[in-house]
Amino acid sequence: MTSTDTAVAPDGPTAPADRSSTSPLGRVTAELARTFDVDRIITDRQRLQTYECDGLAQYRTVPGLVVLARDADDVARAVRVCAAHRVPFVARGSGTGLSGGALPHAEGVLVVMSQMRSIKEIDAANQRAVVDPGVINLALSRAATPDGYYFAPDPSSQTICSIGGNVAENSGGAHCLKYGFTVNHVTGVDLVTPGGERVEIGGKAPDPPGYDLLGALVGSEGTLGIVTEVTVRLTRLPQEVQTVLAGFRSVDDAGAATSAIIAAGVIPAAIEMMDALAIEAAEEAVACGYPDGAGAVLVIEVDGSSADVAGELAEVLHHCDANGSFETRLAADDVERALIWKGRKSAFAAVGRISPDYIVQDGVIPRTALPDVLRRIADLSEEKGVRVANVFHAGDGNLHPLVLFDDAEEGAAERAEEVAGGILDLCIEGGGSITGEHGVGSDKAKHMPRMFTAADLDTMQAVRCAFDPENISNPGKIFPTPRLCGERPGRHQGAHPLQEAGLAEVF
Repeated sequence: MTSTDTAVAPDGPTAPADRSSTSPLGRVTAELARTFDVDRIITDRQRLQTYECDGLAQYRTVPGLVVLARDADDVARAVRVCAAHRVPFVARGSGTGLSGGALPHAEGVLVVMSQMRSIKEIDAANQRAVVDPGVINLALSRAATPDGYYFAPDPSSQTICSIGGNVAENSGGAHCLKYGFTVNHVTGVDLVTPGGERVEIGGKAPDPPGYDLLGALVGSEGTLGIVTEVTVRLTRLPQEVQTVLAGFRSVDDAGAATSAIIAAGVIPAAIEMMDALAIEAAEEAVACGYPDGAGAVLVIEVDGSSADVAGELAEVLHHCDANGSFETRLAADDVERALIWKGRKSAFAAVGRISPDYIVQDGVIPRTALPDVLRRIADLSEEKGVRVANVFHAGDGNLHPLVLFDDAEEGAAERAEEVAGGILDLCIEGGGSITGEHGVGSDKAKHMPRMFTAADLDTMQAVRCAFDPENISNPGKIFPTPRLCGERPGRHQGAHPLQEAGLAEVF
């Protein structure tokens, strides 16, 4: 793409941003240029293209302006200027999101938080840490380890994803089965509201009084403001950890073992599943040495006190054997444990070894629906001639199907999108949801009415309007047809004002 090319957004091409002195963005650019150092404002189109997408590369929009924030004051200053001119803004951390949640606005400001990486406090006595939003997930655990603690949410991208992004998407990870999602580990945030005001919500206390505003903010995908500081709960390092790799001839057998383990009252720290195609990709990429001939593998980890781990491990091995496991391996040390996890953690990137392009889908279903839904995904894959590799959090039914295609082949991308959407329909039909931990963002907004009624969506948007009455905080995300605050619910006659302003699309 050259500097004169247009970027591709979910609703089509976007022209270069209008930064004339009379345009709202032009006025914002001029005002911010007077208050920020020149190296913290990006207006050059070629440099702006660095930020045109997040981890979901199918959607691209060149931002109108980029501000590189270094502290909360920078964020508040940028947002206040945007609010004064009613210019949309989007927050961005490491850009690893997979739903287009950090997709920029062509006539807006992208506030980049990746330079805000201070771990401000490790308070081991109170099992808390206070961090900037740009702090890398794994870096926090490493900082807390000398005190005997770690940060439990661990997305596969934990070596590069940021805490602020985890808060925005309510990220989970392999160990969320036992330890919960990000929302279970956040006790306080500092927030810059869409009007530019700085407020504190929660703190170190385990259960602050009043409405659960944290519950609304975590997972709101930047639509309610920008988080500039996070207070998180730290988890004590377990006394013992045991990791098992179990090979099965079929996905059905691996699913049956998963259900049997949970039914027995054992809640492992993690139960991860990969099918044959995902295993093939992982072997190509990292030579993880998973069992030959496996139609599926489970990576199961139990942790806690030595006495508890011994009993849970025995149950895990029994139910794997009873449900057709033909090979089980117990990691003898940290090196073997890391090798077992390496195959699972590399799975998303590894499919690039067996397919030039792929879509990372995300949905969640009840555990009991796993065999049926996975069979129906296989049927859909065969019907459309599109390969699907399955790698997911089996313990809590959080699917991450990887839909493989070659964009150079005419019509392949469209077929892949159709399969990806069909998988979400299967999740809904199976009693689940269109997202487990990747968020809705730009990619899944059109699927929201399949899961929620018009009244549901109006209620959600009423909450958003309470925080952001001007609809400038990450507009165009989550909701298929955003409505103006104060207008009556129901279908709109003619073009919606936000459509006319280029801030939303009706699906």
